[in-house]
Amino acid sequence: MSSLDDLISLFSKLPGLGPRSARRVILFLLKNRQYFLKDTINLLNKVNIELVDCEVCRNIDTKTPCRICQDELRVNERICVVEEVSDLWAIEKCNLHDGKYHVLGGVLSAIDGVGPDELNISNLVKKVNMEGTKEIILATNSTVEGQLTAQYIADIFKNNDILITRLAQGLPMGSELDFMDNGTLLESFRSRKKI
Repeated sequence: MSSLDDLISLFSKLPGLGPRSARRVILFLLKNRQYFLKDTINLLNKVNIELVDCEVCRNIDTKTPCRICQDELRVNERICVVEEVSDLWAIEKCNLHDGKYHVLGGVLSAIDGVGPDELNISNLVKKVNMEGTKEIILATNSTVEGQLTAQYIADIFKNNDILITRLAQGLPMGSELDFMDNGTLLESFRSRKKI
């Protein structure tokens, strides 16, 4: 197998790309190598060196704490809990949330062997206790695992004097936040309700 085949195979593992799409991307890069290939390589190297996980919320940024966690205009008493960084970015892109975030790094899944210890839940508990949180917005995906994870977190804080809300169920079952259009995400965020 040649290095070109290896590269196509690697790109085909990216979300939304199969072998044919990966081949088209690689051929485009090679055909336009004087414009795209060198810049792509340089940017990938730069991203690999500069990006870090935020020690506070687990967002990806060039510094830790990230820009969101350092933003003094953010409401500290409101934390939006998301599964992955892509969900945080989707919400930020729509300017829906003026508080802080917490990235779990996945969802509870017995089939995949993911329990509470594999997720960033213990840090959420510490953060809530330290920062005087008044509301936790559970913005997990509308999948069975996302619902289970949201309920697990809600149960942890049920005896606290904290408002626990969940995004409205207008999101289609089985959908992921990163693939929602801005209007649907906006309405779901505005229509969240107490659990």
